[in-house]
Amino acid sequence: MVDFATARTTMVDCQIRTVDVTDYDVLDAFSAVPREAFVPEALKPLAYIDGDLLLTGPGETPRYLTEAGPLAKLVQLADILPQDKVLVVGTATGYSAAILSRLAASVTALEENAALAERARAILPELGVSNVEIVTGPLAAGWKAGAPYDVIVLEGAIDVLPDALAAQLAEGGRIVTVVGSRGLAAKGTIYTRSGGSVSGRPAFNTHVQPLPGFAAPAGFVF
Repeated sequence: MVDFATARTTMVDCQIRTVDVTDYDVLDAFSAVPREAFVPEALKPLAYIDGDLLLTGPGETPRYLTEAGPLAKLVQLADILPQDKVLVVGTATGYSAAILSRLAASVTALEENAALAERARAILPELGVSNVEIVTGPLAAGWKAGAPYDVIVLEGAIDVLPDALAAQLAEGGRIVTVVGSRGLAAKGTIYTRSGGSVSGRPAFNTHVQPLPGFAAPAGFVF
């Protein structure tokens, strides 16, 4: 029998603190949310491994529960305030939404896989999460109905940031994601809106699984 509470503490100490995540609120969020609740029964013993966990089956577009360290670094980079309205793109079964719910005023969690979205809708209320709305639609389109957002978190790697997502960011807002879905060149990146324009800068090296729908167009050179 896995002691999930001990495994969670070990994850925070050995996978998150060790990659320079020092924000106490972020650490507390990852310490409080039971990661094992967001994976299928057969994967629960593996919920706290230092890696991604595949959530979809054969023939489906692969979707993952993102490794804790890179996700925590992105969340810290976003510098979420208690009054912020957040959009998380690609929440899968809702783990990232649960983390963000402890930091922000409200979270809109977008998922395009209907089965994963339904699982998220079932899990979050069981955990007492009441400030998250799960919505379903194409990830690259964002969720215009709730815009503008103070923070947009993309849970996965992209090649290019779609204009549609950039347009949903409030003045002074932040988008955090991993740019580069081909391995070693990938960078945790923050985009900010200032004076009506959105610009980005790389913040750290990392690697996460790619989000569907964000591949570079043919002929694009990253």
